Amino acid sequence: MTNPPETGTGAMTTPVVGPVSPWNIANVLTVLRLVVVPFFVVCMLIDGSGWRTAALAVFLLASLTDQLDGWLARRYGLVTDFGKIADPIADKALIGAALVTLSWLGELSWWVTGVILGRELGVTALRMAVIRHGVIPASYGGKVKTVLQIAAIALYILPGVPQPLRWILIGLALAVTVVTGADYVIRAVRLRKVAEKARGG
Repeated sequence: MTNPPETGTGAMTTPVVGPVSPWNIANVLTVLRLVVVPFFVVCMLIDGSGWRTAALAVFLLASLTDQLDGWLARRYGLVTDFGKIADPIADKALIGAALVTLSWLGELSWWVTGVILGRELGVTALRMAVIRHGVIPASYGGKVKTVLQIAAIALYILPGVPQPLRWILIGLALAVTVVTGADYVIRAVRLRKVAEKARGG
């Protein structure tokens, strides 16, 4: 193991860490997730089981990059302001495109798409509204919500899946989506109260 360089006084020097470039692997994966969204929609709209299989593969691979880019950013210190903004946009673009396309094709009720997208947009607006007081971190329930949404959408994309199985999973995804949305509202109200109390004190 190489010892760190020392100054003339015997004290170890501290390495200087420069700013993180936005052009890193984590952000590249995020941008790629955005880029494949139109291709996914095209695959969904073309008739044929082969195109549906391609759409499913694109959707699952894009969903995997969501987990991968976050892990890379945290593991290797690649967190950037660009990534903080682009990552949730890419997530919502993929999920939103899948839901809207399925509803457009008549395979998923529009009210389901409306509830999920309404919650996602509402939570995003809520986060922006209270950001001056602090950041609302992602909860465990939010992660469960994302996994259930991805799994449910995948079952709707995949041909031949029994409809009751799809209903059960989308129902679970809807329930967790609504509950976690309400949790974000509660945490936002608490965050604002704490911030206002701190300023008043």
